[in-house]
Amino acid sequence: MAELTLRKVVKQYSPTTPRAVDNLNLDMRDGEFMALLGPSGCGKSTTLRMVAGLESITEGEMLIGGKVINNTHPKDRGIGLAFENYALYPPLKIRENLAFNLKAHGVSQSEIDKRVAEISKYMQIEDLLDLKPAALSSGQKQRVNIARALIRRPAVLLLDEPLSHLDAALRVQMRTEIKRLHTEQRFSTIIVTHDQLEAMALADRIAVLNEGKLQQFDTPLQVFNHPANEFVAGFLGEPPMNIFSVEVDSSRRLVVPGTEFALPITGYVQRLLGNRSSVKLGVRPWGVKVGANPTNSSVPGTISVVENLGDETHIGVRYAGLLLMASLPVTERYKPGSRVHLSFDDQDLNLFDPQSGQRLVA
Repeated sequence: MAELTLRKVVKQYSPTTPRAVDNLNLDMRDGEFMALLGPSGCGKSTTLRMVAGLESITEGEMLIGGKVINNTHPKDRGIGLAFENYALYPPLKIRENLAFNLKAHGVSQSEIDKRVAEISKYMQIEDLLDLKPAALSSGQKQRVNIARALIRRPAVLLLDEPLSHLDAALRVQMRTEIKRLHTEQRFSTIIVTHDQLEAMALADRIAVLNEGKLQQFDTPLQVFNHPANEFVAGFLGEPPMNIFSVEVDSSRRLVVPGTEFALPITGYVQRLLGNRSSVKLGVRPWGVKVGANPTNSSVPGTISVVENLGDETHIGVRYAGLLLMASLPVTERYKPGSRVHLSFDDQDLNLFDPQSGQRLVA
């Protein structure tokens, strides 16, 4: 295990193209599980490939265990890499797939046999060792893929979207296995994913990227509950955070211009607002309170969408051109077309600067 440090790392494929990774700074602690999360094309896979040595670095430094690895050959970096598409050797049996890299490094046959036995037992693939990859299911191939990365006893384990090819049920199962693996072995691990649920469930800290830039690097709960900016707020969450523009009127209320939407400005909201006259207002679906009867600070609306998900219900409430999503217990039942009233607790509200998109803090 080892610490991984990225200092002002840049990747630019040509002088005329935008930077794929732009001044990225990250510090991953020894034994930490870090997720690189973001939409397609945000730079997360490029970052992983630079750590692995499969991509060169345009600018900046990368260090593993305090040692700069910019020019270190991939085989000498102490990296274990599990690919998205498994990349197993079809002609070789699973036993031979696991042993291949060790043989290339001149490890003795007795040591190879010992490590194969250990990792196959740990990853529960002992009965697959004499089969070839074509005989394996997707889940079994992914177990072998991860086992092959671990058998090297790497300083840093890299997982490149390892669950993206699996069906929903198998994805949940493998996610649990990866979490168990990390909890027991404490490898310094990086997973690349565009799946927010995967990142939230697995990682100790999440690095959210967009257009090559780091947006936020923090624990899953901090990233979810206290997003650094409007992009993070809108990217995380299913459904995502409701975000819309409001202004401060003469009665010191937050209003949607041209509508009856009005929220009183409390002391908490005022501290966030400062002297601003307009902001973006954000609230998670679980922060939207839905009731049949009006209150002094509620807003009327009409239900246009109902999604029954078994463990909870998502409803979309239309009001003055806005569609606000709310998450409710399954015990609360509503139908499309029903008139309801929405209210919000101050502590559930997020305010964002309309120009920079940064979340306002008191």
